[in-house]
Amino acid sequence: MAPSRAMGILIRLVITAVSLWIATVVIDGIRLTTDSLGGQIGTLLAVAVIFGIVNAVLRPIIKTIGCGLYVLTLGLISLVINGLLFLLVSWIAGQFDLPFHVDDFWPSAILGALLVGVVSWVLNMLVPDGGDD
Repeated sequence: MAPSRAMGILIRLVITAVSLWIATVVIDGIRLTTDSLGGQIGTLLAVAVIFGIVNAVLRPIIKTIGCGLYVLTLGLISLVINGLLFLLVSWIAGQFDLPFHVDDFWPSAILGALLVGVVSWVLNMLVPDGGDD
């Protein structure tokens, strides 16, 4: 039996949270500044929600407006845009007093966005979410 649509969204949310956690462990400029395990899990889930909303709302607009730049740079501008969106997620998390912070654009935001994207892609390949029907 395939998971429901809501279950698929929850699975993707957890996958994004795990990807964000891996980024905090691997990249020095990305910090999760709470000591309690519950606080870390809650923060990562909240940041994953913010990350999903930012990507769902802004990415299509940016791709449409910046289509020429994507073609001109053979897609490399997406690294810059992903880094900027990652910084935006960090700023929004700060507005909600979430203990998640990205220090700077290079290398933290760029590498963090790249790592979260790759880890999320790999985990989404390994974990079925019901969206492949």
